[in-house]
Amino acid sequence: MFWAIKNGRIDLGGFRFEHSRDDTESLNRDAEADSSPDVSAVSIHQYAYIADRYQLLPHGGSVGAGYGPVLVADRQRALDELAGKRLGVPGLRTSAYLALRLVLSDFEPVVLPVAPFRRAYEAVASGEVEAALLIHEGRLLYEREGLHRVLELGEAWQQLTGLPLPLGGNVIRRSLGSETIARVSAVLRESIAWALQHRDEVIDAMLAEEHRQDVPRERALFDRYLGMYANADTLDYGEQGRRAIQELMARGHRAGVIPHPVEVDFAP
Repeated sequence: MFWAIKNGRIDLGGFRFEHSRDDTESLNRDAEADSSPDVSAVSIHQYAYIADRYQLLPHGGSVGAGYGPVLVADRQRALDELAGKRLGVPGLRTSAYLALRLVLSDFEPVVLPVAPFRRAYEAVASGEVEAALLIHEGRLLYEREGLHRVLELGEAWQQLTGLPLPLGGNVIRRSLGSETIARVSAVLRESIAWALQHRDEVIDAMLAEEHRQDVPRERALFDRYLGMYANADTLDYGEQGRRAIQELMARGHRAGVIPHPVEVDFAP
């Protein structure tokens, strides 16, 4: 989403951007710190706890239309068998955790680091947890490890609400002021649009930058992953996406996971 900014492909409108990367849970924690970034990727669930300081940008989101995080186990299991059990989750402020709580309210969460994603596989194999909730690359590769899907969370959410499952989003600090927020938002949107229009170039460049070993296999994985989570919905949530975010906040509050009501405030 920000490759075009980092590599000088678009006009930055006089702004200078400093880039840093981290895993989902670390980004969520960093957004709460006194030195939190002006713009950050966070879980939609996390937005509930930082909405007083951040607006949610209307672009940059990851949305699952009938798909999303996957709950897997070492054998075929029914979801109700896992009630009260230890389940691995990628973080207590992730949208995956919140959505799972709304589908299966009774379980003991065990936080497993997002990176390396194999850690979740190992936790299931060793019996540390009865099942694990997978996001990112892990949700694409679990079958190679002999694991079995218990629940496709985006599918369950869609059946429950009729809406796509909002997972990640980009936020911008309110203290920047409305004029700066609007200008920065426009640059970020242009960067996303540029990447979608030059998708193959960006994928090839990212693979080269990260020195991936098995390029054909990794490219296929990138292509599949980006097709799911970096697409037209990333350019704009649209009406359904916005409704889905508010619905996730409302249901999270009613379930007692989010301690207060949240009114989602979108930046321009």
